Amino acid sequence: MKRSDFRFFHRLRVRWAEIDMQKIVFNGHYLTYIDTAVTAYWGRIALPYETAFHILGGELYVKKATLEYHASALMDDDLSVGMKCSKLGNSSMVFQAGIFRGDKLLISGELIYVFADPQTQTSKPIPEALRHILLIFEAGESVVDLKTGSWAELQSLASPLRTEVFVKEQEIPPELEWDELDATALHAVVVNKLGQAVATGRLLQPQPQVAQIGRMAVSKPLRGGHLGQKVVESLIEVARKRGDKTVILHAQCSAEGFYRRLGFKAHGDIFDDAGIDHIEMTRQLT
Repeated sequence: MKRSDFRFFHRLRVRWAEIDMQKIVFNGHYLTYIDTAVTAYWGRIALPYETAFHILGGELYVKKATLEYHASALMDDDLSVGMKCSKLGNSSMVFQAGIFRGDKLLISGELIYVFADPQTQTSKPIPEALRHILLIFEAGESVVDLKTGSWAELQSLASPLRTEVFVKEQEIPPELEWDELDATALHAVVVNKLGQAVATGRLLQPQPQVAQIGRMAVSKPLRGGHLGQKVVESLIEVARKRGDKTVILHAQCSAEGFYRRLGFKAHGDIFDDAGIDHIEMTRQLT
């Protein structure tokens, strides 16, 4: 088993609480590492587990888990947990796992899951939609689609996601979330292969040759998976094609690092918007 066998990796750092009296990672924690990577895997294929599997009409239950120990992980090791779906049966699926320190394989593992009715916990066939998503991801294909259009075209997708993120999660009053600018903005929505909106944003033009990105929202379980980046880059491309020279946005301070990595620079003072600290950021287009 080599790193090149995997398309997906989840990184983690060994913590003090995971070390045993031999000063190595306690053997049982490796299953936790792998289970954590499985959760991240669902995020990478753009499936918010709870809502997605409700749509799919079932849950996954572990039938068998095996580990083979090749070497020990140590305190403060940076580990990469490779994960791939290697086999799909009628109602079962096999995941292969590899825990690496650099290129060195420390642990190899295998998990066998059964797709089942959550009420009766009896097995049922893997839905074709889930089978398709797993196959195309492992084949290197995209598991999401990007839609751009007017509010009339995309409101049914964008509105529930924005409600979930801004109104419910961040507790922004609904009267502050919804405004008349939605009707004039260009909207972008990332949709997974189940038709769920998983990321969204909008593009305004407050003055000639100036674009403004706003209302950026990503489904909470899927953050960190580059979906927000996909939205921002698509809106920047629209702004560039229509001749805009500058893109501005009002970033929540907690997201400043995300926008910096996309080429935006902060300026001015921090200000309050709907009870959340924000900073204005800009990016020049060439």
